[in-house]
Amino acid sequence: MKTCALFFVTFVFVSVSAVQKAPAQASARTDLYHVHFAKSTLGKGAEEGAFLKQPDPNSPMSGHFIVLRHQIGEDWDYVAIEHLGTKTTVNAAGNPAPGTARDLNAWHTDSFVNGPPWPEFAKAMGLDDAARSAGSVYVVSVFRAAPGHRDELEKSLGQPGSGSAGNLLLQHVEGGPWQFLTLTRYNSWEDFAKGEKSDAADTLKPDGGWLSVRNQSSYHNDTVTDRIAP
Repeated sequence: MKTCALFFVTFVFVSVSAVQKAPAQASARTDLYHVHFAKSTLGKGAEEGAFLKQPDPNSPMSGHFIVLRHQIGEDWDYVAIEHLGTKTTVNAAGNPAPGTARDLNAWHTDSFVNGPPWPEFAKAMGLDDAARSAGSVYVVSVFRAAPGHRDELEKSLGQPGSGSAGNLLLQHVEGGPWQFLTLTRYNSWEDFAKGEKSDAADTLKPDGGWLSVRNQSSYHNDTVTDRIAP
């Protein structure tokens, strides 16, 4: 997975074991992932999508990535998530994009998160059988906890969405102004609609997902996407 102008930061090493201080239920977060939200330059949406879905031959975990395309929600056009293993090194030279891709990106943000080992990530996102899951729909959400409510928010976010086929809860390590990122996969648009209908009926249910998230978080956003790679 190729991304534009990444890793222009001052620290040089990130280790999951050094930064993870999550509750017991997050003990399976053994691996690092790089999350790249990108907005295309005007008129260059297709070209940037084509660039982002190209595998990076220099990646330490070549082929371990997913690229999702905005359909409904936030202002970004793509999110590319790359598996890095259990640690990574960041060089001062960064990872500049080639000249042909340098002007495709209007803005981007980069974050490191921790999450499960790649086989678990791939299964939840349908990447263990990418051809079969080609019609999947994904909801990408980021959350910031209200002061003193981080553990409660994490517990709430661990509840799967109605009708979902795969769910992941990733925790911020370095980068964006949020603490958790959730990825929810549905097998089809029809399953997504059914799940939304079911969840809407439980909107005001005590301790339900809708109320729980709003009682525990100070900020969140959700974006509906489809997958363009792999």
